[in-house]
Amino acid sequence: MDAYEKYAFQEMQVWQEQMKKPASLVNKLTGKVQKKINNVIPEKLHKAITVAIKQMTKTVLLGAEITTQRNGISPHPSLQDRENKVQERIRIHSNTAAAEGALTGAGGILLGLADFPLWLAIKIKLLFEIAAAYGYDTSDYKERLYILHIFQVTFSNPQNRRAAYNTLENWDRNRQDLPKNIDEFDWRTFQQDYRDYIDIPKLLQLVPGIGAAVGAYINHRLTKKLGATAMNAYRMRWKSKQLSA
Repeated sequence: MDAYEKYAFQEMQVWQEQMKKPASLVNKLTGKVQKKINNVIPEKLHKAITVAIKQMTKTVLLGAEITTQRNGISPHPSLQDRENKVQERIRIHSNTAAAEGALTGAGGILLGLADFPLWLAIKIKLLFEIAAAYGYDTSDYKERLYILHIFQVTFSNPQNRRAAYNTLENWDRNRQDLPKNIDEFDWRTFQQDYRDYIDIPKLLQLVPGIGAAVGAYINHRLTKKLGATAMNAYRMRWKSKQLSA
């Protein structure tokens, strides 16, 4: 283990401890509010939203696979080589997300609605490029499920976050029990957790006068958070391979 790997794994361990923390009082109160809001929404609307986000995400997954580049890394990359590439992609996509958030935030409600699919596409594209940088083939259906679990770990309430994290932490064992195709994935939980996580900050993006600044800030910060989560998730797999070698 070289010096960079020691640094990366120490950072990963701090992240792992955060993932296992129980919900804070604020998280619990926020969760109760979101639960009441979701209970008010008619079941037919929940189902319609689930179908819409499922189809949108599947389309984005396909597009990201087609456009993901798998070059730019040395022939025999170390973890540091890979993560230099990953950090570059996080920076680029975070800045792109910020620009997109500022544009849609400045455009009021109509453009604000366009932010959802545009920002989702940026985030999924980032995850595909990170997976490729670590050497994983995203044409493999199970690798796409891994990406969706990273997404859930980043944008979920503490309880569902821990469940998604446990799947990632024990991936080699858990992947055998995953759905046989992507349509059997738990899209209801996926979309509801994601919406609950971003609903309140994204509402501020629709406020005239501050929408552009809010959109840029939120998109940049949360895209970086997603990138950091992905890095630590793939570090777990890198370390697992070392231990099993």
